[in-house]
Amino acid sequence: MSGSVSRWGLPLACLMLCLVTACSTPAPTFRAKSTLLVDDLARQDAVAIFPQEYLNLLETFEHGEAVLLVQHDEQAADVFYQLALQKGSLLKEELLRYKQRKAQQEQERIAAEADRLKEERLMLEAAQAEARLREQELRAAAQQAQAAAAKVEAPKPPPQALSYTVRRGETLPQIAARTEIYNDSSLWPLIYRANRDQIRDPKQLWPGQVLKIPRHFSRDEALKAKRYSGKK
Repeated sequence: MSGSVSRWGLPLACLMLCLVTACSTPAPTFRAKSTLLVDDLARQDAVAIFPQEYLNLLETFEHGEAVLLVQHDEQAADVFYQLALQKGSLLKEELLRYKQRKAQQEQERIAAEADRLKEERLMLEAAQAEARLREQELRAAAQQAQAAAAKVEAPKPPPQALSYTVRRGETLPQIAARTEIYNDSSLWPLIYRANRDQIRDPKQLWPGQVLKIPRHFSRDEALKAKRYSGKK
């Protein structure tokens, strides 16, 4: 919106001449309407939004005031008031369009901000879902590893010997105490009874003797062997 006089149509002098020659009777008074319009535009911040246009309007209105109050020419003053109304109406329309644009821009800004927040929320939800999936995968991998470890067979104990070759200096209790025999020295009478054919004295063994190692004996036989070992 331009602040020049040519923007408003005919020059002021021509407009005044037309109004004076066209009206044989005094023109209607536009002072009250123009005053209200100038005040209304001021309340709508026209002076801040369109300072040059509002100043031009105000100068036109004040010119009319000067003609009225100084020259006491109501008809000539009313020409300026009417011109002020025309400028004010144009400025009011321009102000309305400006505020509509600002309102549209604000709506677009709010919509863009809402879209941004929505996108951030979706990205956050996607990241959280990915983290949960990763955690589930790690948990499943750990469970699979535990299951695989559980399937691994524990090391089997060494096979139980069915015979034993006597070494120099060994005794029946020492042989019975060996891990692969009975792991219990008090069970030596079991070996002695199974090898009576080659052992005359349980306290005397000969290197190289191959002794049978009984495996299938009852609990009672084991208890008897322990009692016999305690007596000896």
